[in-house]
Amino acid sequence: MVAAKSRLPCNGKPSSYELMKRENAKEASLRTLMIAGLNGDTAAYRALLSGLSGHLRAYYRGKLVRAGRGTEETEDLVQEALMAVHMRRHTYDPTQLLTPWVYAIARYKLIDHLRQSQSTLTNVPIEDASEIIAADGEPATESNLDLNKLLARLPDKVRLAIQHVKIEGLSVVEAAARCGISESAIKTNVHRGLKELSAVISQEKTK
Repeated sequence: MVAAKSRLPCNGKPSSYELMKRENAKEASLRTLMIAGLNGDTAAYRALLSGLSGHLRAYYRGKLVRAGRGTEETEDLVQEALMAVHMRRHTYDPTQLLTPWVYAIARYKLIDHLRQSQSTLTNVPIEDASEIIAADGEPATESNLDLNKLLARLPDKVRLAIQHVKIEGLSVVEAAARCGISESAIKTNVHRGLKELSAVISQEKTK
């Protein structure tokens, strides 16, 4: 007697049920890694950041295309989001789902990026924007101390580029004028700095 095969949709694509199962499995895996990382497991934390990178990369590519932007901006956004996750890790409640918390951070970073570059937000979902923006304005002394320590590891020209553009919110043109270098040099330093910070974060102990 031949065993019955599981039915697939006519188009050969996984059903909504199968997709939901996959998403739940991803959430469970990432949440387990996050909790282990918060408890001091550096290897688990590194695996978490690696796993989140793929999800965030796909998320930002899709949103940038919908906003009429080039996907070359994706990598810097991924590194910024990962840095923000690291800075805010102490605010995560282990009893709650992880991915909504991560994507709230990711959405805010996207909105902030598009505002800084004077792009339209018309095609970007910002259903939780008011809550995200409010949360971003809350004092976070521990996060600020962590960020200052990380920035101190960077060369001065790289640190200043990130300080001016990503923290103070200056445009590339304004940052270039303040630093006395070209706009392309500012962009290069920001990109380099975000990559270096991401590498440092992945090696750090999480407690």
